Amino acid sequence: MSAIRPAAVVVLAAGEGTRMKSATPKVLHQICGRTLVGHVLAAARELEPENLVVVVGHAREKVTAHLGETDPGVRTTVQAEQNGTGHAVRMALEELGSIDGTVVVVCGDTPLLRGATLRELTADHAADGNAVTVLTAEVPDATGYGRIVRDGASGTVTAIVEHKDASESQRAIREINSGVFAFDGQLLADALGKVRTDNSQGEEYLTDVLGILREAGHRVGASVAGDHREIAGINNRVQLSEARRILNDRLLTEAMLGGVTVVDPATTWIDVTVTFGQDATVQPGTQLHGTTHIGEGADVGPNSRLTDTVVEAGARVDNTVAVSSHIGPGASVGPYAYLRPGTRLGAKGKIGTYVETKNATIGEGTKIPHLSYVGDATIGEYSNIGAASVFVNYDGQAKHHTTVGSHCRTGSDNMFVAPVTVGDGAYTAAGSVITKDVPPGSLAVARGQQRNIEGWVARKRPGSAAAKAAETASRQDANED
Repeated sequence: MSAIRPAAVVVLAAGEGTRMKSATPKVLHQICGRTLVGHVLAAARELEPENLVVVVGHAREKVTAHLGETDPGVRTTVQAEQNGTGHAVRMALEELGSIDGTVVVVCGDTPLLRGATLRELTADHAADGNAVTVLTAEVPDATGYGRIVRDGASGTVTAIVEHKDASESQRAIREINSGVFAFDGQLLADALGKVRTDNSQGEEYLTDVLGILREAGHRVGASVAGDHREIAGINNRVQLSEARRILNDRLLTEAMLGGVTVVDPATTWIDVTVTFGQDATVQPGTQLHGTTHIGEGADVGPNSRLTDTVVEAGARVDNTVAVSSHIGPGASVGPYAYLRPGTRLGAKGKIGTYVETKNATIGEGTKIPHLSYVGDATIGEYSNIGAASVFVNYDGQAKHHTTVGSHCRTGSDNMFVAPVTVGDGAYTAAGSVITKDVPPGSLAVARGQQRNIEGWVARKRPGSAAAKAAETASRQDANED
């Protein structure tokens, strides 16, 4: 049984989502790196539909702008007044025009819905020759959902009854409507014109189309989802967090089955766009976002947050925040490092404890071990940057670049005042403020001469603990002499 490429997929995303209690439209809330509607679009795209249209309404400017960034090929239509799901689909068909073939309708707030489940729905729809096929599921608690009413003898679907309109016996039914359907496009268009509003909400219910088609003698069927959690809609922040946990567990399971070690899945969070090489290890308390890739045999964490960052094979990243950075093979980062956008660390390089980098290219084997800031810089291969160094890149108006060559050794507590260049093989003395270029192979010393003022403590801090300690030390030195 093979799925049929649908003529159109319609995504319903016009609702306000008042129970989210948010200035952000419900369908734009995010889990695992995508918005709710973004997850739905990704699943819909797996069907390769001829047309993909999203019905927008509340905050439509924001939603439409997001859709343009997420899926530029999507079409939108406006449901200015939310008069029910049937009305929303009518708006979509007006945008699409006459449709021959299958029309799939999905909800924009079901981020757990899989493309595979939609393919099964369309395959069942085609195989059974249905006018409409509804995706259903058996749930532990059906409160609030439309119930699937079946013929007692044949088991065929006779109606979908909304919870508010259901009788006590119907409310006992645990098979529910997911809000996802596959329709014959021409029959759908005709039936929508016959939908009435004599219900508790005074709205046009899309579910009424099933009864209309059945009474006209057409076949109505159902496709049962294997996992009822897939069809869960998000209406509040609690459900949002529950869906995030489910989706995250799904992603981690796929990663582990693919050869990744996740030490503590309960404290590890990843986005759908994160990728891994075989034998990568993710330590507890780690978050991987965006287009982050963890290479073969790399080890990340604990307590690290990486966004749009590549960690190449065999690298080690410990207690680190990295954004839009590239960590080369066999390199070491952290603990407690901050890699800002534009950081590129070469193979076997090191960015150590309490080091911050930004827009910096750091060559193979080069080390910045601790307590330093390297911004707007290029450092060559196998150089060592001393502790407590600062690349002074900002003059109050503009950023400037610093270049340090290969095989350099810079002293601790150095300031490199950009723009400045330190040539290959050069050294700089500890405590220096480098304001002029340093030729290759030179030693740069840029600090004042030390001057010791004898007896200052005794004169200026008489009677202090320091004065007493100094006096004792002086007597001991005199005795030794």
